[in-house]
This record gives sequence, structure tokens and C-alpha cells, in this order.
Amino acid sequence: MTNVIIPAAGVGTRLRPHTHTAPKALLPVAGKPILGHILDRIAAVDGLGTIRLVVGFLGDQIEEYVRTRYDLNVRFVQQAELLGLGYAVHLALEDTPDDDPVLIILGDTILDVDLGSFVTGPEDAIGVKEVDDPRRFGVIETDGRYITRLVEKPADPPSKWAVVGLYGIHSTGLLRRCLKDVIGSARTSAGEIQMTDALQLMVERGSRMRAVPVDGWFDCGKVETLLQTNRHLLGKSALHYQLDGSIVLPPVYIAPSAVVERSVIGPYVSIGQGARVADTVVRNSIIADEAQVSRCVMEDSLVGARATVEGTAKRLNVGDSSAVGLP
Repeated sequence: MTNVIIPAAGVGTRLRPHTHTAPKALLPVAGKPILGHILDRIAAVDGLGTIRLVVGFLGDQIEEYVRTRYDLNVRFVQQAELLGLGYAVHLALEDTPDDDPVLIILGDTILDVDLGSFVTGPEDAIGVKEVDDPRRFGVIETDGRYITRLVEKPADPPSKWAVVGLYGIHSTGLLRRCLKDVIGSARTSAGEIQMTDALQLMVERGSRMRAVPVDGWFDCGKVETLLQTNRHLLGKSALHYQLDGSIVLPPVYIAPSAVVERSVIGPYVSIGQGARVADTVVRNSIIADEAQVSRCVMEDSLVGARATVEGTAKRLNVGDSSAVGLP
């Protein structure tokens, strides 16, 4: 049985103002919240056990979303202190059986990968991707077969292989003990308990850990990358729309209850439930649920839920229930 841990307690400072009123995991991309894309993939994993969702600020919104839309065995773990990814995983492991493998997926990352493959076979596995500037990530070094070293945000990276936030752990008991040892030693980076430190301890204590390349890694941690992820997911969609009086340039997603009038939509636009777009040209943007957009020319923009935008031509980042361009 494969248990799952999804850390989703971060406050999402790089996505403000949207994360003042909604948790990062519930921000929309390509027609559903980030977390919805993650849970849809998890639901397809064979032998799925308990999903432990680590929540914090505005966690009640996450719990309501999951309970009303998914028939999954989910437990919600409260993280009162934001002490880093390692601490979040430590909390979720407290009642996780040592003998069951655990799949760990960050709550702000969408991965286009077979998740089940990360918990097949007897070895621990970490998802990685080669990046141009690995100094912003956890970085691995290998002997050609197994990981020999992990380091968090190194000034002098040992490789260009960055950790993408996907872990398939068979040595669940060993991970638990290593996290406790890291926490007990007060070892931190920027005041946080790092997952990479615990994984390095696991390697030193005998874990044979594979590095698994993941090409489909889509970070949703800031507006620019959220829009890039929206583009990628819409690009895989086969949806087509014909709207009287409007022009639709695919790929786009338009929710069934959205209203579009006298507008040019797309490419790469998502419009949420209950939204209204009128007399507007919009491309490469996300318009969230119940937003009202009229008489605009808009590109590379993110408009929050219930926001109102009228009579403007610019790139926008508008939070929930805000108003732009009104007299």
C-alpha cells in the first residue's frame, strides 16, 4: 500500500496578493486548482493508501475543496510552525507505517509523470531535472547509478540536476529517523528544516537512492511560472469552443458557467466558473471564478476570484475581490 504526503502549508509570498485570501494550492490553472491536478494523478496510483495533506494558513479552504470533490482517504495534518519542507514531512510521518512506501509530492508543483513508477522496485527514488541555474534548488550528485550527495541551494553546485519535489521512499522508517535527527541537531538552512539534509543522512546510512529524470516539472510558485504551467496544460487539451459573437483561439479553457460576449479569447487563456468576459481581448492569462472583465486588452495576466476589471490595457496581477479601472 502506497501512502502519500502532500505538503501544502506554505503561505506563497511570491504569489501575493492572491495568497492573502486563498492557499497557494487552490490557485487555478487550466481549469482547476493546482491541488486538483495533483490529486487527479494520485488517484490513478495502484494500491493507494492514505493521503496526508499538510496544511496551515487558510487550510480550511483546502479541506473543504478536497472533501467536497474527492472520494479519497485523506487526513489533514496541521502545521502551525512554518519550519520548512523537512518539518512538514516529519509531521506527516508521525503515524505512517514504517513498512509502507510513501510518495511525497509538493503541493505547488504539477508533474507530468507516472507517479506509480516512483514506488515500484525496492529502492528509494528522487525526481530530478537538469536546469541552467541549480543554485536555487536542492541539487544531487551521483556515482552514475545512485545518489551520493544532496545539498540545498549550493553556491557551488556539484551538478545541474535539481530536485523537483517528488520522492518515492521505501525506507520510510529510515526517513522518519533521519528527519528526527536533523530536527534534534537544530540543523537548518535559512531557518528551515531541509528535506535534503534528511535525504543526505539516509544516503550516509545505507539508502540506495535513484535519481529519476522528470521532464514534465511545472512549478506554480509565482505568477510567471503559473502562466507557463497554464500554457503547457492547455496545450495538451483537445477542447474546442464556438461562441456566438466571439472569437476563440485555442488552446483555451472556458468553464461551462462562464459567459463570454463580443471578445477575442486566446490562445492560452483559462476562464473560471461564473466569470464574465465582455468586449475584451485576452491572451496567455488566467481569469478566476466569478471575475468580471470588460472593455480590456489583457495579456500575461492573472485575475483573482470575484475581481472586477474594466477599461484597461495592460498586464495585470489582480487579487481576489479587487477592482481595477472602475470610476
